[in-house]
Amino acid sequence: MSLKSTPRRYGTIAILIHWITAAAIAVMLGTGLSASNASDPATEAGLLRFHAIVGVCIAVLTVFRIVWWVFFDRRPEDGASPSRLEHLAARSVHYGLYLVILVMVASGMGTLITTGGNLVLFGGGGALPDFALAPPFTVHAIVARLLLILALGHIAAALYHQFIRRDNLLARMGLGR
Repeated sequence: MSLKSTPRRYGTIAILIHWITAAAIAVMLGTGLSASNASDPATEAGLLRFHAIVGVCIAVLTVFRIVWWVFFDRRPEDGASPSRLEHLAARSVHYGLYLVILVMVASGMGTLITTGGNLVLFGGGGALPDFALAPPFTVHAIVARLLLILALGHIAAALYHQFIRRDNLLARMGLGR
């Protein structure tokens, strides 16, 4: 398989970025929910520390992905002649995911910095602040729900193409031939 995309398939770089980011986002949703429900402050701090580190990794991957598309690679051609509406929906969801991911990272970092949570998590301990009082946290919580909706829509569309339209769309992302 080529490092760069071909007219029919994504390249190895794009596929790796996609699946690593997808797995990391699933981990982020899980650790974020687990931290908000943790009754033990040490457990909450450990989960949030991991959550923040993975969040920065997702930011780096997302920026790399955008740079990769803009300067080094091209997306494969749309398969199976999508309608104008399908094309618009697909592009909107993809660009929406990039935007939402970057807003999630910025609001998460903003929450840590404005509350002093960054010093607690990475600087030497103390009690965790009440993140819910920070305006960036409100954005983070709202955008997390939007991220979940977009991700579920993205997954549903991929499954629709694979199993209803039977156009073998998942093979373009390294699943199948």
